Amino acid sequence: MNRLRFRSGQVQLVKCRVDSGTVIEAGDLVWLDTDDAKPASAFSWTTNLATTQGGFAAKFLGVAHQKSASGDDLPISVDISPLSVYEMDVNASTYEVGGLLGPDESSSTLMNQQLETVSSAANAIARAVEYRSVSSSTLRVSLASAFSVASANVNAAIG
Repeated sequence: MNRLRFRSGQVQLVKCRVDSGTVIEAGDLVWLDTDDAKPASAFSWTTNLATTQGGFAAKFLGVAHQKSASGDDLPISVDISPLSVYEMDVNASTYEVGGLLGPDESSSTLMNQQLETVSSAANAIARAVEYRSVSSSTLRVSLASAFSVASANVNAAIG
């Protein structure tokens, strides 16, 4: 499902390789597997949700701005900017500005375009940038790539 919902801010697009067998939709949360972008759902499940989210955060690249169909092998644009604001699907709940978010899961598989509240910065790939006093299933967020030195991702340091 193509749900790229960029709302504001400055993007920083990087071109990433994609294996020809990998399917990515615009709006997918993607990670870097050695030298190829892959959607969150392709990340290996390890032990439990928190452990898997932490591993994903360490390799989180950003949000795909282009799709890659099965058989395509052209690079795609991925936004790694911590200044971009996207409207993402979230678990229906109330949210505070600055709340930590990580990828949600369904049947022990990370979801490509949905986030959930996490309790640890090590598991987070985003922060809420709006307050929601009533339960909402969408939320504006800023993402934290592990590959941007300007990011708040705990894995973004060089050296």
